[in-house]
Parts: sequence; C-alpha cells; structure tokens
Amino acid sequence: MPEMCTDGWQGRALVVGGGGIGRALQAELSQRHPTLLVTLATRHPLTAEEWNLDLESSSSLAELTAQLSADNHPLRIVINATGRLHSPLYQPEKRLQHVEQSALIDSFAINAAGPLLLAKSVEPVLTRDRPFHFASLSARVGSIGDNRSGGWYAYRAAKAAQNMMLRGLSLEWGRRLPLATVTLLHPGTTDTALSKPFQSFVPKEKLFSPERAAGHLLDVLLEQTPTDSGRFLAWDGQEIPW
Repeated sequence: MPEMCTDGWQGRALVVGGGGIGRALQAELSQRHPTLLVTLATRHPLTAEEWNLDLESSSSLAELTAQLSADNHPLRIVINATGRLHSPLYQPEKRLQHVEQSALIDSFAINAAGPLLLAKSVEPVLTRDRPFHFASLSARVGSIGDNRSGGWYAYRAAKAAQNMMLRGLSLEWGRRLPLATVTLLHPGTTDTALSKPFQSFVPKEKLFSPERAAGHLLDVLLEQTPTDSGRFLAWDGQEIPW
C-alpha cells in the first residue's frame, strides 16, 4: 500500500464548518499545501469563494454532489469540522431528568448523521486509484471506554454513534476505495463558541486557540495512510478507546 504523502497533491480540499476550528483548518491547510485549492463550506458563507452547505438538508447535500461532479479539481481531502453541544433551546444534560427527545434528535442529526451523509455526498466523485482523506471531528467524551463522569447524554451518544458509523465506513471504503483514509479526530478543548460556556473548568494551558488546534489536527491527519483508516485519534496522535 503506497504512503499517503500529500506533498504536491493537486486538486480540491473541502473543509466543512464555518466555526473557529473550520476556518483555522482552511487557513492552515492552504498555507501548508499551496498546490491544493482549499474551500470552506458552511451554512453561512462570508465570501463568494465559500460554498453553501447544510448537513441537515438533503437538498443541500445533493447540490454538493452535483457541484463536485462538475468540478475540474479532483477531490483529495474532506474535513468535517461541524458539531453542536448546546443551543438556545438546550444545554448538555447533567442528569437523566434533563434529557429531552428534541435535544437527542437534534444532536444526532448534526453530530452523528451529518458526517455520514457528507461522506455519502462526496463518494460519487471518488475513484479507486486516487488517494483521499476523509476526516471528521469527534470528541473524547464520545468514548464509551473513557466515560468516567456520565452526563452529557445527547452529545456523548451522538459522537459515539458517529464513531461507529465512520468506523463502518472505513471498512466499506477499504474494500471499494483502497486509497481512501477515514480518520476521527479529537481536537482538544478549543476556544470556540461550542466550548465557551464550559471553559472555566479548563486549565489555561489546556485551552487551545483554533489555530493551534488546527495545526495539531493536520499534523496527525496527514500522517495517516490507508492502513490506518478507521482510527479514533486525539490531537497529539494518541489512540482514544472506543
């Protein structure tokens, strides 16, 4: 199996998610790999160069497939940097009586179903003979084996479900697309809107800027090869238990 060195790759890289980590990944990847055309896709594009994409909309996902099919640049990397821990309507549950069906469904829609539907949307443009990375942000709290505090039912369960789905995807693509590499990444606690309400519990040295998190994530991601496909890794490259 050939190594997945991305130096000199020609084509498009797609970063999905317009939050702090997504935009930092787009900037860092552009700087590291100038031969790649790195595009940000988000529900709220800020420039004409950014693509509009809503992972919770089937029509938006279908438009992405059509857009990529008409693209002259072969797709080489997709990084899903979306995620939802809280909203104006709910917060992470501290105990069972805080669990609401609507919050469970909402969390699964964006944190579990979204990444898999994104993979489904890009699959039609992938080929067996072209190396390709598909990565998605997971979270250490989605580890069943590492869960020692409980709570956060919806977010934990949705991230665990994403891990299972993309682990399954890595096995399917391993048979059908042998040069594809699927990676689940934990970015560490990062100074973004997602973590903002909970940062007081995080030591200052363990709260990463989006730029630092992006650098760590790309260091880990771009070392992965097809033989590594399906791994769940922290920002420092350490394996996280399922």
